[in-house]
Amino acid sequence: MSAKAISEQTGKEFLYKYICTSAAVKNRFHYASVTAETDWNLLKQEHPWLLTERLVVKPDQLIKRRGKLGLVGINLDLQGVQEWLKTHLMKETTVGKAKGLLKNFLIEPFVPHTQEEEFYVCIYATREGDHVLFHHEGGVEVGDVDAKAQRLMVAVDNKLSEHQVTEQLLTQVPDDKKQVLASFIVGLFNLYEDLYFTYLEINPLVVTQNGVYILDMAAKIDATADYICKAKWGDLEFPPPFGREAYPEEAYIADLDAKSGASLKLTLLNPRGRIWTMVAGGGASVVYSDTICDLGGVDELANYGEYSGAPSEQQTYDYAKTILSLMTREKHVQGKVLIIGGSIANFTNVAATFKGIVRAIKDYQGPLKEHEVTIFVRRGGPNYQEGLRVMGEVGKTTGIPIHVFGTETHMTAIVGMALGHRPIPNQPPMDAHTANFLLNASNSGMTPATTRTASFSEPRTPNDTTPAKKSKAGLPAEAQASSGCSGAKATTLFSKRTKSIVWGMQTRAVQGMLDFDYVCSRDEPSVAAMVYPFTGDHKQKFYWGHKEILLPVYKNMADAMKKHSEVDVLISFASLRSAFDSTVEAMQYSQIHTIAIIAEGIPEAQTRKMIKMADEKGITIIGPATVGGIKPGCFKIGNTGGMLDNILASKLYRPGSVAYVSRSGGMSNELNNIISRTTDGVYEGVAIGGDRYPGSTFMDHVLRYQDTPGIKMIVVLGEVGGTEEYKICQGIREGRITKPVVCWCIGTCATMFASEVQFGHAGACANQASETAVAKNQALRDAGAFVPKSFDELGNVIRTVYDDLVANGTIIPAQEVPPPTVPMDYSWARELGLIRKPASFMTSICDERGQELIYAGMPITEVFKEEMGLGGVLGLLWFQRRLPRYACQFIEMCLMVTADHGPAVSGAHNTIVCARAGKDLISSLTSGLLTIGDRFGGALDAAAKQFSKAFDSGMLPMEFVNKMKKDGKLIMGIGHRVKSINNPDMRVQILKDFVKQHFTSTQLLDYALDVEKITTSKKPNLILNVDGFIGVAFVDLLRTCGGFTRDEADEFVEIGALNGIFVLGRSMGFIGHYLDQKRLKQGLYRHPWDDISYVLPEHMSM
Repeated sequence: MSAKAISEQTGKEFLYKYICTSAAVKNRFHYASVTAETDWNLLKQEHPWLLTERLVVKPDQLIKRRGKLGLVGINLDLQGVQEWLKTHLMKETTVGKAKGLLKNFLIEPFVPHTQEEEFYVCIYATREGDHVLFHHEGGVEVGDVDAKAQRLMVAVDNKLSEHQVTEQLLTQVPDDKKQVLASFIVGLFNLYEDLYFTYLEINPLVVTQNGVYILDMAAKIDATADYICKAKWGDLEFPPPFGREAYPEEAYIADLDAKSGASLKLTLLNPRGRIWTMVAGGGASVVYSDTICDLGGVDELANYGEYSGAPSEQQTYDYAKTILSLMTREKHVQGKVLIIGGSIANFTNVAATFKGIVRAIKDYQGPLKEHEVTIFVRRGGPNYQEGLRVMGEVGKTTGIPIHVFGTETHMTAIVGMALGHRPIPNQPPMDAHTANFLLNASNSGMTPATTRTASFSEPRTPNDTTPAKKSKAGLPAEAQASSGCSGAKATTLFSKRTKSIVWGMQTRAVQGMLDFDYVCSRDEPSVAAMVYPFTGDHKQKFYWGHKEILLPVYKNMADAMKKHSEVDVLISFASLRSAFDSTVEAMQYSQIHTIAIIAEGIPEAQTRKMIKMADEKGITIIGPATVGGIKPGCFKIGNTGGMLDNILASKLYRPGSVAYVSRSGGMSNELNNIISRTTDGVYEGVAIGGDRYPGSTFMDHVLRYQDTPGIKMIVVLGEVGGTEEYKICQGIREGRITKPVVCWCIGTCATMFASEVQFGHAGACANQASETAVAKNQALRDAGAFVPKSFDELGNVIRTVYDDLVANGTIIPAQEVPPPTVPMDYSWARELGLIRKPASFMTSICDERGQELIYAGMPITEVFKEEMGLGGVLGLLWFQRRLPRYACQFIEMCLMVTADHGPAVSGAHNTIVCARAGKDLISSLTSGLLTIGDRFGGALDAAAKQFSKAFDSGMLPMEFVNKMKKDGKLIMGIGHRVKSINNPDMRVQILKDFVKQHFTSTQLLDYALDVEKITTSKKPNLILNVDGFIGVAFVDLLRTCGGFTRDEADEFVEIGALNGIFVLGRSMGFIGHYLDQKRLKQGLYRHPWDDISYVLPEHMSM
């Protein structure tokens, strides 16, 4: 959603802060907000003017005509305000159809004035520019300002001057007020532009001798401009329409939506209702709400919402559990139904999103059964069969009644089933599996030749076999024929020769386009190159049928355009922040005549600028906020049409006779399905996008279709909001459109709701009666379009019109030709479970694939919640166990005592030498680590093995010492260069005290200490050193902590786990030495001569 209403207080705050005008704006920041929780003493301290001025009090909850409703207290003192609020605050009030509590009030100074000093001013946005309305009589009785007011339209990218205001708006204003008003209105317009307002109304605007007063104000801002205006807006809260509460769950989903690249929306209509929805797709969500209301479920419809844009499993889980939580709070005597619906997805992996929903259903299976919830599912798109299978399985395992349907079932049929209006089939028919496009439908193994004509119902023209000559780089001959002059747009946007550049590293979308090209028997790929500014120029590998090909990727668009002059289409996957700049850049190249902008959430002011530029240059823009469009047999934009199984199922590999235009991307794919089942198929289809100002309009494409001979009938899927559909009515009446038009506007439910609902698309909101779907459907019906009674009947009406055209010979269905086969990508085949392959690696300690990192089965959040520390993490990753607290502490102590032992030891010495040679940290650390072995630091494992073997074999300590001496072997872990029995190593003493206090058994340590008594009796420095102590104590820990079998404990010793303690601990010291040398800026190390004994070779010195 883009245009969102803000509170009067917020609007005035913006005005007072940022307006720039010579007019004296009075009472700046003189307002106080009051709720039931207000501390009046504190309020008086913060706003001392409340005690000295006469006051006005009114609710600030997006209520229109408050004065006429008696909801304004005027000319009161503070006590009078408090008395007035006693009869209004927290009282239920009806405004139109909406009932709600009056919760938030605004107190402002009362401004004494005459009727002659009241004016009306309003600024609002349209596609062509911003309209400024002014009337010299403002106030409660202003009446129909649309009919009365003077108006001035400021075209996109133009500025408003005081002269224009004076000459065109202030003709009936007294001369002494013209200058003040002109300056204020220009300042207001600049504020409106700078802060991305879409609507700003002040009534009345009072102008006295003292200055300008803003009495009442209503405003909307473009919420998508948050990334531009954040510094000025701050943290905005958008209040709900009056009559609908602001629920914390709505705020939670809005927060998820803001943090996600996907779209997640939730509006609670009636939390006690029995009909709940969880619908994929902005357009589909409206269609389901319409159907529920059409079938009498408006009073029981609990929520409106949608999820789309390929949300992750975790995001879908969070969304689903929120809805399940809400619907299982209150029981309903009839039980409840949950409709998990959606159109046929273009690119969302249905199975992946359903996994999140299934998780939520499992978590809530108890409450769902307790509240007698029945679930109805209908979905299509990539991997939908697996998604439906999983959904059916969870119904069987949990005992929750879940009815599952795919693309063979009409999209909204499950609503009739859920509401008891149609029977539930026992075994619904299933469409072919996603994998079936691997198989050639014909008996021949050959790839069939391309025999399909340009139009499915027309004879072949010479242009289909011989490429036409081009007089303008990249522009097809048929496009030039219809353009005529600069600024005119092409009738034919795409052909079999169309070449495109894709902006963005969208490899999946590009591969989908190439696969489509291949099944359409195109001679060459439709993608000539990609542009991605975040890497250098390089080549990217793709498949063309069975063959691998390379497509160039350019850092700069200029290079791509220069090297690929045949390109005439740009497909932009740029983000909402960079889409404007990249589109403007693309429009500088005359070869481009069509641009598809996929991004959702581009500020409307930027979109209008792009539209103006495109109109001037004769460029057709599809989008923003779209999946694109498709011309079967010729070209498809990005992910349009979904994966190959849907391309083939909907016969999009060859042209039919029906063209459609839709706002919704998901619903465009549903139209592909409906049209393929009821007619000979789609000739061309475009989703213009869900924003208020799409780059091209319904009428733009309907007129193209009217002028295209191969198109015999037109389907339009309009929606609530805007007035574009009336242009189609006008075109039919005037005879400009003569082909049959089947049209349906979704959003008929909007007029049935008590409060305003903003649907999934930014443009899906009626601002006046003529913009409602009901009004537009009736106008289209009156004009002569074929309008069904509901979306449920759309397919039947399309079939009827098509059959009539076949009967009268307008359409001659062609013979079906099987498409060539395309091999399935390995990654997708694996996703579908069609193949298996031995893994190159196996791991059992960590899993990073989900939403949360997992260490040995424990989520990272649990690791921190349990305060496991570094020792606990090491236990999980090294030993795959959750070790006792004392074991974790012992590990951490070992790391601490082994961290460093001065610069003289070999490892530290090597690290220092390497650092002083100018090497980096990794090289220097590695140099030190490579010295670790039996002689330095690597004695932990060896000591553990030697002592364990001797102890386990039953050798007495004296026998062990004598045997090692006899074998001529050193006892690992015994001996120290400096420390002795008389000068003990405090590190060993600290560890010994801890182990003796906390370990359940220290058999091997006691054995080693007995050995130490024998060795120190011979030489005092033959003590059990820190390496030996850690080695034997660790064996005791592994054997006695209760987490390991004896064999497991011995295996960890054998595979070298204990030396890891020294390596990890000493790495800290080596890094410290490296940083120390760099900080001290030590130069290259050269060993002094006097510390080297130079000797001759032995044979020369004799």
